[in-house]
Amino acid sequence: MDKINLYKGERIDQLFSTDVKIIQNKDVFSYSIDSVLLSRFPKFPSKGLIVDLCSGNGAVGLFASTRTKAPIVEIEIQERLADMANRSIHLNQLDNQVRMIHADLKNLLDYVPRSGVDLILCNPPYFKDHETSIKNNSEYYLLARHEITTNLEEICQVSRHALKTNGRLALVHRPDRFLDIIDTLKKYNLAPKRVQFVYPKQTKEANLLLIEAIKDGSLSGFKILPPLFVHKENGDYTDEIHRIYFGKTEKDEKNNSNH
Repeated sequence: MDKINLYKGERIDQLFSTDVKIIQNKDVFSYSIDSVLLSRFPKFPSKGLIVDLCSGNGAVGLFASTRTKAPIVEIEIQERLADMANRSIHLNQLDNQVRMIHADLKNLLDYVPRSGVDLILCNPPYFKDHETSIKNNSEYYLLARHEITTNLEEICQVSRHALKTNGRLALVHRPDRFLDIIDTLKKYNLAPKRVQFVYPKQTKEANLLLIEAIKDGSLSGFKILPPLFVHKENGDYTDEIHRIYFGKTEKDEKNNSNH
């Protein structure tokens, strides 16, 4: 493997349930649980073409590479983040499967065939441009979190043109945008099919949602999946989250260490 250069402030993190390593920088961009959950949510095609929109440092597409042999195209508007992703692709020796494109997602069809994509993943900016104070955010987080360079409408429009008939779009987003998400998906003939709400704890309100839609699909058969809880009341990860992060539950680990 070629030597990978790390710049000031960068580190290499690993999702322990996979062999995937990701170059991160807390001042520029670091993936969080939303990226991990999105990379686990849809059913992945074994072949065809997968696209990761708003890919940041490439975490979603890199994690997804462990679930399919299909080629994955990542697209990111911020050059610094795209560069981090490129180096992570080399670090994981995934150059033959994963490709990062530094471009505006409006131009996706310059890089993939129209109506040629089987699955689109997207961890988009969550906040409308006018929401919350943005003065203290770094430029990188500002663009990643706020709908400045893209928005939900544009993401659905681009997905509509890129997906095959019956191709799927999987998003992670915020529950307070749920009705907006449903309306926008339907506007672009993307039929919502599955949603799962994610809760920090059983006693807290949901703070994330995962949703999957099918291009030109029927509006019947919409499913609300069982809730996903991240933490137990004592702050530990729930068994389901522990399994996602580490490949096994805390109980399994304890049992193994006792043998």
